[in-house]
Amino acid sequence: MSKSTLATFGILLVTAIWGSTFFIIKDAVTLIDPIDFLAVRFTIGALLPAIVFHRSLLRLTLKQWGMGLGLGGLYGLAQIAQTVGLRHTDASISGFITGTYVILTPVFLWIFFKSRLNLTTWLAVGLAAVGLGVLSITGLGSGGGLGELLTLIGAALYAVHIIVLDRWSRAMDAMSLTVVQLIGVAIVVVVLGAPGGYHVPTEPSVWGAIAYTAIVAGIVTMLLQTWAQRHISPTRVALLMTFEPVFASAFAVGFGGEDLTVRLLLGGGLILGATLLGIRSGTPEPTELHTLADPASPPSEEPKSPDKESRQRR
Repeated sequence: MSKSTLATFGILLVTAIWGSTFFIIKDAVTLIDPIDFLAVRFTIGALLPAIVFHRSLLRLTLKQWGMGLGLGGLYGLAQIAQTVGLRHTDASISGFITGTYVILTPVFLWIFFKSRLNLTTWLAVGLAAVGLGVLSITGLGSGGGLGELLTLIGAALYAVHIIVLDRWSRAMDAMSLTVVQLIGVAIVVVVLGAPGGYHVPTEPSVWGAIAYTAIVAGIVTMLLQTWAQRHISPTRVALLMTFEPVFASAFAVGFGGEDLTVRLLLGGGLILGATLLGIRSGTPEPTELHTLADPASPPSEEPKSPDKESRQRR
């Protein structure tokens, strides 16, 4: 096969791996506090690449460290909101709601930087809002939509991270920025988890989830994505990655024991359509954004513009 074909399958594999993390993390955080889970996960995820690229990190200035740690801290808060939200909602629903960061990014640009939005973007926002409404219809006795609200807050924080990353991403090389952000994520989750103390997981399934999300869904996918994006267009990458919530739902239903409901099909379909519209709408003026690839994975080392959007969220 040609490199472009291999790269297409590579990005699809990355997207599937990210989608698989939703039900795995949901199962893990029923046995361990979500912040404790994140603390162990990102400590491992930051320590390994920091050791490998320590020489590059030593050459960074204090200003560069401050930028990278600040971005990582913001990303860490998004991870906390999303992961705690998983305790209160289905993994399939979490996947679709998290994907709304694609639409929230241009909306925040419009609110804070007066960027112009075209009609297609507004249509995407409307579709996403309706889809969120459908997914949030859980009934009075089911927690009142707390999980959906926390997940939406996480998506909003991912969108803010994208905007800030656009302004700071050129301050250092991509790999160093990625590693420093991972260190920033680890610091935030470790500090916020300190007041209640840490409970080291003893269950093999929890350690399996930590290893999978830190190494396979973190470091391995980062390397695979970096190689693949050199051989196919950013637009194709973006389109392939919009199917992460579809994979999340498929894994949650197939292996997580969740039900394939009309609410999930309708609400998820609306949000997926909104995401595709958001990508087609292009980059809002006047800012050219640079985003990271999944808010569920570690911060991406190669930011892209919104219509080239890719997520490393898990």
